[in-house]
Amino acid sequence: MTTARMARGLAYAALPALALAYAAPVVSTFGPLRNRLMPRLAGRGWTDHVALTFDDGPDALSTPFFLRLLDERGIRATFFLLGSAARRTPGLVREMNAAGHEIALHGWAHRPLLLRGPRSTHDDLARTRDTVADIIGAPPRLFRPPYGVMTTAAHLAARRLGLTTVLWTCWGEDWRARATADSVHRTVTADLCGGGTILLHDSDCTSAPGSWRSALGALPRLLDTCEQRGVRIGPLREHGIAPSGRTLALLHEEEQEHAR
Repeated sequence: MTTARMARGLAYAALPALALAYAAPVVSTFGPLRNRLMPRLAGRGWTDHVALTFDDGPDALSTPFFLRLLDERGIRATFFLLGSAARRTPGLVREMNAAGHEIALHGWAHRPLLLRGPRSTHDDLARTRDTVADIIGAPPRLFRPPYGVMTTAAHLAARRLGLTTVLWTCWGEDWRARATADSVHRTVTADLCGGGTILLHDSDCTSAPGSWRSALGALPRLLDTCEQRGVRIGPLREHGIAPSGRTLALLHEEEQEHAR
């Protein structure tokens, strides 16, 4: 066998390993595994706090309803914005920011990152970050990938751009056509506990038409449930997410200090 043929053979043999390395973070997509083995990525924080997060906005039709309800209840949340939607509604983004909500990134147009290479992934995140930063005057620090699917390229791009990736511990499946306020509340609370992060959607741009109404309808009951369980609810910036690799013992010490 010639040297060139051997080199080609080794290259072909390496392709599956390279593909596996590129897609390895996809295992974080599986909720139970992520919640147990990757608590920081899943959004585990202070045990007396629940983080409330919304994806896929801003939407000029639906987002104002959520903002109004949250304002009436005195609650702030984290909104993971699509760059394309933010560019269309900069005034709404500024309104969200001025109201005290935390602005975060959800990519430019909700395309799966598995379909992108390293350069395209970096450019997508950078474009979204810069667009939102121009609107609110400061670069967001949090990122959530579309569909919650990470890749190695996305992980590296987020680090280079100073972004922390946060997924969720429970969701409402509010994007489904058959979702109702009752089903969203039931689905969220089945996995809801102190320290968790809730995922809802304030837009139906990537969901069944009108599905945002099920999340809006469930929201007052979800806030009531958190109050009844004695946990605070707010944005991720108040959630106390432990740095990667932090032991449970150290996290417990931080919680005790936070309580004092």
